[in-house]
Formats: sequence, C-alpha cells, structure tokens
Amino acid sequence: MSVIAFCLLTYAPDEPAGIERSVAALMEGCRRLGHRPLVLTATIPGHPAKSPDIIPLRSLVLPRPIMGKHIREALDHPAPVVTELHRILREREVEMVCWIDALWGLGYLGAAPDDIRSVLMVHKIRKDDLFHDAIATADLVCPISDYLLHEATAAGLDTRTWHLIPNALLSPVRPVPAPERELLRRRAPVRIVSRAEPYKGLAELLQALPDTWTRPVEIVLAEAGFEYWQGMQSDVIDACQRAARARPEVVRLLPAMPWRAVPDFLAGACTTVISSYEPETFCNTAAEALSVGTPVAGFSLGNLPYLIGAAGPLVPLQHGYRALWDQLAHFLDDPHHYHAAARVAPERVRNNRPEQAVAALLAHGQEAPNAAVRTHTR
Repeated sequence: MSVIAFCLLTYAPDEPAGIERSVAALMEGCRRLGHRPLVLTATIPGHPAKSPDIIPLRSLVLPRPIMGKHIREALDHPAPVVTELHRILREREVEMVCWIDALWGLGYLGAAPDDIRSVLMVHKIRKDDLFHDAIATADLVCPISDYLLHEATAAGLDTRTWHLIPNALLSPVRPVPAPERELLRRRAPVRIVSRAEPYKGLAELLQALPDTWTRPVEIVLAEAGFEYWQGMQSDVIDACQRAARARPEVVRLLPAMPWRAVPDFLAGACTTVISSYEPETFCNTAAEALSVGTPVAGFSLGNLPYLIGAAGPLVPLQHGYRALWDQLAHFLDDPHHYHAAARVAPERVRNNRPEQAVAALLAHGQEAPNAAVRTHTR
C-alpha cells in the first residue's frame, strides 16, 4: 500500500466545484487500488475536517470564502507552511504528493522532500511565475485535458515529458435506456449544475431565453468556499434570480446537491447546457451528463469539443446565447440526431474511471526522473 497526498487548499467534501470533485475521484481510485489517500487543505475557522483523510494545515489559516489574495498574503513568509508540509509528508510516509494547482494547491513552493515524488496537476495554464516555479519543482506534470495540453504547447511550454490524465468520474457510467431516453427527449427539463461564477454565463443564458421556450429549465446553483473577488457569488446569484423571475413558469433555481447525486439529476434531463463564455479546461458536469447518456449543448470553445465530440450540439461563442437556445430547440426536435448523440455520449467518458487515473498517475510517476535538486521559492 502506498500513501498518496493531494494538496488543495479549498478541498471539502461536496464542495460545488470541478477541481474538488476531481480530487475526490482520485482519492476513490486510490482506495480501489489499495492505496491510502490524504488531502492537505487550509484550516478554515468554523469548518473542521470531516474525514481523517483530510488534514488541515495549522500554519495556513484562511477565511471563507477564500480568495487568491488571502493565500498570497498568508504566504508572505512561507517557511512555516513548508516545514509543516515536510513534517506531514514524512510522518504519514507519503510516497507521492500531487499539487493540484500552482497557487491554490501550493505547487509553486516546491515543498516535497527530494525522495518523495512530486506531481503538478494542471487544471489551468497560469500566466505567472508561480506556474513556472511549480513546473520546475515537479517531477511530473499532468494536464487534465487535451485542451490544456494543446494550450500549454501553444504558449511555448515544453510539454514533451507531460502526461495527460483526464479527470475521472466519481460515479460509474450508467446510460439511461433508449425507450426512457425518448420520453426524456419529448418532455424532460433542461437541467444545469453549476457553481456561482460569472464566467459560467448563466444569467446571460437565462436573459436570452426565447419567449417561445416552454420546456422547464432547472438550474442547481451553488456557492463554493472560494471566489475571485468579494461578493462575486452573491452578484451571480442575484443576476440569475432576476433573470429567473422574468420567466417563473419555466425557470427554477435549485440549491446545491451532493456530488454523487449529480449524475442521477442529470439522467432525468433532456440535455444539459454548458453556457460558459470562457473556456472550460475539462468540465466535470459535462462528463457526468455524458456518463448517463444525457447530451450536452454549449459553445464550441475550451475542452467541450474534445470532451463531447458528437454527443450534443455546439455553437460558436460569437453567435451568442440566443443561437444556443435555437440550436438546442432544433436538436430536441430531431429524434435521429438526438438519439445518435445520446448513444455516443457514454462512450466519451467510459474510460474516465478513478482507478485508471490513479494507475496512470503512479506509472508515470515511477517513470519520471526524480529531481535531484529542486528550486525552492521559500
């Protein structure tokens, strides 16, 4: 049995965010393969750890919701954090540590002892020195999507030794049977699951809802334990509520739900919509919809074209939200196109299993040369 640690300061069970779900899936993969996972997080006053596998860092106390500036301010003098990380990794006999982000996952600190494998998981191509420091101090760099791998190469980064490890699914692939899927095509609501982030484009999507649209639209809208500026999530929720009030007979906003409830919720939808106007670097919600055979509609940017393929309609972002609704209406009215998309959907993510992701992580980690000297930024 190996002990594998994952570092993400915002991690908490059922946190409504894709990166947190991806870590949970890796932890599940570790357990299935007989390894023990640990997660290193920040200490959040009033929010104690809910599992013995979650270890809050006593040297890093952050408010909730966490913002990037809070992390930077707390790490003006990072020596105590590095010392605590070393101690935990040694005491727990960790063999591999995965930094989930350069900043939010402390990858830039280069805090792994030299005999412990250090992995940087790339969920976003950052344009700062922290990202380059994190790459330089890792033994292995693993982007989570083809899109990110191509973006990194286009940005001039040397990706020849990087290894793609797509996000895994917490729940198994279980597509809805074809007869039930036809009933969903005819009568089921559009269902969307998202955290309250402006770039998800949810208010814009609702504002563009055609007057002729009568099918229910149900949106699970949740606040996460982090945001990019103060009040960001409240502003998004307020904008979505205003837009929903304009069409109360159609639109319902729903509260957050547990991670493992999301696939079943999406299984009861005719489609889901990814309305983000900035590129999704993986898109866990789309993958969860595909796993139950629910087609995905959205804009043709970021990882969506790589992920969904022919499993739903995509429109160019410049065509706008009204075009997205129009395309979705045509798609739902075309049973041949719809069922072809539904059939291919589960095949798009059938290999995104937790144990497969962890097996690849361990295999690539063993092959990667261990850095003899790491460049520390402390």
